Amino acid sequence: MTTFCVMKFLCHATRNENGYAKRFFGTLLTRTAQKGVFSPFCLVVPDPKKTTVFGLAQPFCTAEKSHREPKQKAVFGSVGRRIPYRILHVLNQDGESLGNMHRADALRLMDQHGLKLVLLRENVEPPVYRLMSGQQIHEEQLKRAEKKKASSKAGLVQKELSFSSAIAKNDLETKTKQIAHWIEKKYHVKVTIRQAKDSNTDMFILFDRILETVSDKATYLSKPKAIKEGTGTCILRQMSDKELQAHQKAEKQKNSTVNQDGNEDQKSSGVSQ
Repeated sequence: MTTFCVMKFLCHATRNENGYAKRFFGTLLTRTAQKGVFSPFCLVVPDPKKTTVFGLAQPFCTAEKSHREPKQKAVFGSVGRRIPYRILHVLNQDGESLGNMHRADALRLMDQHGLKLVLLRENVEPPVYRLMSGQQIHEEQLKRAEKKKASSKAGLVQKELSFSSAIAKNDLETKTKQIAHWIEKKYHVKVTIRQAKDSNTDMFILFDRILETVSDKATYLSKPKAIKEGTGTCILRQMSDKELQAHQKAEKQKNSTVNQDGNEDQKSSGVSQ
């Protein structure tokens, strides 16, 4: 009788343990599932008659992982006094190493010599900074801009036109309009002219006429030259803003000179009368 009572008590205790565990972990899993994250614990019950077994499992998240935006490359120039790193490797104005130092010492050097700190390499330990003057920074910025411009030229489009020196006037005007249209799109235009035997017009004169027609937007990338007997070629490109300003200034001076000459001629003719 005593044995039976003890067995009944143990079975009742085991059932209560399983019930409490299921209710507890059921609530826990429900809460974490609402957040999209499962608990790092798992409940394993291989047999209802056996004691509950607990184990560890790898956490799992159903939410999408947050992706860090790539860090934008800093523009070359003075960083001022905002330096996030404690220890820096500093180069002097001539590019010679001054060794590693605390950022406070680097700022002190900057103030003493009236220079600016420029970040050169950030992905090293410690980051490399250089002391530079304003003129040095400006020159380096120009160099980098030219280098970037040169690298972008790899994707330029080049169009080609070919005709003979005996081309009719209307056809030449049509070709010139096509060249101007391509130049406006910032294309390079390669023009090849064949010297016709029955033509009195020299092919190099035609090159000059074409350039004169589009002189307000184009200039030579490659000046006219003979590539073989009886054939010449040149390459035209769009003028830069600086070249365009210089061209417009030259045209104004030219027109001003022409007007002055015309006024002097009128005055002289009036006096002679």
